[in-house]
Amino acid sequence: MADNTITLVGNLTRDPELRFTTGGKGVASFGIAVGRRYQVNGEWQEQTSYFNIVAWGQMGENAAATFTKGMRVIVSGRLEQREYQNREGEKRTAIEINADEIGPSLRWATASVERTPRAEGGGNAGGGARGGSQPAGGNAGGGDYFPSDEEPF
Repeated sequence: MADNTITLVGNLTRDPELRFTTGGKGVASFGIAVGRRYQVNGEWQEQTSYFNIVAWGQMGENAAATFTKGMRVIVSGRLEQREYQNREGEKRTAIEINADEIGPSLRWATASVERTPRAEGGGNAGGGARGGSQPAGGNAGGGDYFPSDEEPF
């Protein structure tokens, strides 16, 4: 199976919206605008693409606590398509990025990182923009390798 990892750098178009599943797992959703500038016949052209981002577990909670509209962020995740029914009962399709890693862009800003405690239990227990080296959350991936943040020497 092909890998569909995508990395985007852009500005938040809205504050993250944090919701919780019936099981108590956090999920944050927000949008980012990714701009591109290029020249055609000596004239600059601008193109903006908009993406919906979904972040699960502790990473989603951290994103909601950290990010606000307009902040420049880096998102790495998987491009996913899902189907749902709108309020009128019509079938719709959404394409979104299911985030594996999220962080602030430091190109034109500085950041202060505050580590959060690691969740107990194995697997994908959460990660985050503020959490440093925690695993990403949201799905049952199994077999993911998360190296220690301790130096080997």
